[in-house]
Amino acid sequence: MGMWASVDTMWDFPVEKRIFGAVLIFSWTVYLWETFLAQRQRRIYKTTTHVPPELEQIMDSDTFEKSRLYQLDKSTFSFWSGLYSVVESTLILLFGGIPYLWRLSGRVCGSAGFGPEYEIIQSLVFLLLATLYSALTGLPWSLYNTFVIEEKHGFNHQTLKFFLKDTIKKFTVTQCILLPVSSLLLYIIKIGGDYFFIYAWLFTLIVSLVLVTIYADYIAPLFDKFTPLPEGKLKQEIEVMAKSIDFPLTKVYVVEGSKRSSHSNAYFYGFFKNKRIVLFDTLLEDYSVQNKDNQEEPGTEPRNEGEGDSEEIRAKVKNKKQGCKNEEVLAVLGHELGHWKLGHTIKNIIISQINSFLCFFLFAVLIGQKVLFAAFGFYDSQPTLIGLLIIFQFIFSPYNEVLSFCLTVLSRRFEFQADAFAKKLGMAKDLYSALIKLNKDNLGFPVSDWLFSTWHYSHPPLLERLQALKDTKQD
Repeated sequence: MGMWASVDTMWDFPVEKRIFGAVLIFSWTVYLWETFLAQRQRRIYKTTTHVPPELEQIMDSDTFEKSRLYQLDKSTFSFWSGLYSVVESTLILLFGGIPYLWRLSGRVCGSAGFGPEYEIIQSLVFLLLATLYSALTGLPWSLYNTFVIEEKHGFNHQTLKFFLKDTIKKFTVTQCILLPVSSLLLYIIKIGGDYFFIYAWLFTLIVSLVLVTIYADYIAPLFDKFTPLPEGKLKQEIEVMAKSIDFPLTKVYVVEGSKRSSHSNAYFYGFFKNKRIVLFDTLLEDYSVQNKDNQEEPGTEPRNEGEGDSEEIRAKVKNKKQGCKNEEVLAVLGHELGHWKLGHTIKNIIISQINSFLCFFLFAVLIGQKVLFAAFGFYDSQPTLIGLLIIFQFIFSPYNEVLSFCLTVLSRRFEFQADAFAKKLGMAKDLYSALIKLNKDNLGFPVSDWLFSTWHYSHPPLLERLQALKDTKQD
C-alpha cells in the first residue's frame, strides 16, 4: 500500500508541476536512449579491429583502421557534448533560465524606452540574447571538434582566424534572417484572429521557398567561392545526362569546400525551370587540392607512372587520390537527379508542410492554456514567442522524435530508389566504385550495429547499397 500511496501522491502535484516533470523526464529518457544506441555502435568500433572478409575487396586495412579511430573519437566527443547539452538544458529549466532571460530582455527594452506593450521588440531581444548565449557556449565544442578531432584525422583545412571570422559571419547572417522573419511571424499570429495558424503556416511556407531559392545564389557565396564548372568533357556529359531525363539544368558550379574540410558532397537546387548543380571541389579528382599537393614529394625526381613499379604499388598510389573520376561523378549525380525524377524532393516538401500545418494548428489549440506557461515559470504573462518555444520545443518533443525516426526510414527507402535509378541509366558500376571512394575519403566506418543504424542512418549502410548494386554492376 505504501508504494501505491507514494505514486498517488505524485499525481497530487499541480498540473504545471507534472508538465514540467514530464518534460525533464522525457529529455533524459531520450538522452539515455541515444547513449544506449551510441554505446552499442561504440562497441562495434572497439571490437571490429580487422577488415571483415566481406569487405576485403573494397577496403584496405590502413583505411579501415583510420576510419575506426576517427569514428571512435567522434563517438567520444558526441557522448560528452550530448551529456553537456542535456545537463545544461536541465539546469536552465530548473533554475528558471527562460523567464530570467525574458525579464532581462524586458529590462534592456525598458532602458531603450520600450515598455511591456512592445512585446515583439522584447521577443527579438530575447532571441538575440538566446542565440548569442548558445553561440558562446557552443564555441568551445565547435573549436575542439574542428581543431582537435577533424585536424587529427586530416579533414580540417581552416586556420583559427578563418574559423572565428566564419563563425561571426554565420551568426550575423543568421540574425539578419531570424529577427525579421520572427517579427513578422509574431505579428501575423497576433493580428490573425481565430485562423492565425493558417496565415502563419502560409508565411513560413513562403519564407522557406524563398530561402531555398536564394540560398545558393546570395547566402552560400558569402561563405564559399562558387565558380562555374569549366567547359569540357565533364560539363558536356552532365548536360547530356540532364537532358536525357528532362532535368531543366541551367548552371553547374564548383564550390571551394576544400578551404574548410576535405569532406565531399554534391547537390542541386532551384525551382521549376531553373535548376543548378553544385559539386564540391573535393568530390572531383581533377580539382582536389589534396591530389595536387600529393603529385610530387618534395626533393624527389618526377617519375613516369608505372616505371619500375609493381601492379600492387601502382594501385596503392592511385588509391591515395581523393575524389572521383568523371564517370563516377556522373554516377553520383545520376543518383542525386534520381531524387528529383522520382519526386522525392516534392514528397519531402509536402511532408514537411503537412507537418508544419499540423504543428501550427495544435499550437493554436494549446496557446490559450495558461498552465503551460506556468509550468515554465510564466505566471503573469503569456508571450507569444515563449508559447512557440514551449509548445514546439518541449510539448511536441515526443511527436518530433517519432516523426524524425519515420523520416529516417523514408529517407533510406528514397536512397535505395535513387541508386536503382542510377542503375537504369547504366551507371551501376561507376556508382559502386564512387560509393567506395566517398566512404574512404570521408573515413566512413562500414560496419554498423543494426539498432543504431536503424534509428540514425538516413542513408543505408554501405554494404547494403553495394549489395543492391552488385548484380547490375557485374552485368
